Amino acid sequence: MPIYALGEWEPDIDATAFVHPDAVVIGDVRIGAESSVWPGAVLRGDAGGHIVIGERSSVQDNAVLHTTPNWPTIVGSQCTLGHLVHLEGCTLADNVLIGNAAMVLHRCTVGSGAIVAANSVVLDDTHVEPGALAVGTPAVVKPGKARADLIELSWRSYAQRSREYPIHLRRIG
Repeated sequence: MPIYALGEWEPDIDATAFVHPDAVVIGDVRIGAESSVWPGAVLRGDAGGHIVIGERSSVQDNAVLHTTPNWPTIVGSQCTLGHLVHLEGCTLADNVLIGNAAMVLHRCTVGSGAIVAANSVVLDDTHVEPGALAVGTPAVVKPGKARADLIELSWRSYAQRSREYPIHLRRIG
């Protein structure tokens, strides 16, 4: 798997985390216990900020996480970042689900138990309160509309996969 130091910045990946061989991790990135980074995902901590992935969180296929000198990208524990998600300079609390192809941009905060719907764009400086659903482009925040069962189902299924893949994944071509 391509894991790169950049100058003095080196990724710190917990021994129990799974990083797929086709994912890329660069620079000031920390990946917590039992978390997973899937094919094509890019975590690039190169702009003077840092990226943190909490425990039991998944960064799914072709997601892009970046940072800025002033705003790190922080993902809490038990979070799911769907396929093609883009995060940049934002903070996600624990138990957050970001749907496929959604974007969460600079200085945004997403509270615990919130969901950002697929293809939504959370613009700079937006706060998604705990338990809310953010949907649309630009995203409209709907308090109390997130489904905790979907969040839990998602993080648990990827935590299970992250334990199975290191055992069963093998290249055949």
